[in-house]
Amino acid sequence: MITALDFPADTLDEGEREVVANIREHGWFRNGVLGDAAGAGFSYTTGFWLGLGHPEIIVFGLSGEVAHNVFWGIWTDIKEGRAPPQGQVTTEVFSGKSAYLMPVDTRNYAEYLGWNRWFYNGDSFPCLQLVWPDQSDLFPWQAGASADLTGLQPDLSTGGWRHLAN
Repeated sequence: MITALDFPADTLDEGEREVVANIREHGWFRNGVLGDAAGAGFSYTTGFWLGLGHPEIIVFGLSGEVAHNVFWGIWTDIKEGRAPPQGQVTTEVFSGKSAYLMPVDTRNYAEYLGWNRWFYNGDSFPCLQLVWPDQSDLFPWQAGASADLTGLQPDLSTGGWRHLAN
């Protein structure tokens, strides 16, 4: 697989060199996008797929620092053979608090995963959305979930969250 790590350094701009340097040194990089009137802020990984063979991860509504710490924990767990489960509730991501990892539809890559599309030269990488529940432990697709929660975490899954509603 050809990635941005294979590009000649003199063809990269300063931001691109920073991403490449971080991936060379740490194995991955956290990309952060600030929230605005159009949507919540979010963070996502670049390098999980290349370095660990694990899908990249995107999460909405967490501060950059919290997202970075969560991603480091997941990276470390995967390296130690403990990848978090996909498609089911898990308490392995947020220190005992519920979380859910689901595949991101590639139709959402262009809008949300620009650096990854650059790094991997297209959409040939998988990505999971890390979704977290409200104070009542309800996920956005569950009846009674906080409206604030659903506004912070857009549904990037294939087919929509409605298939998860109980």
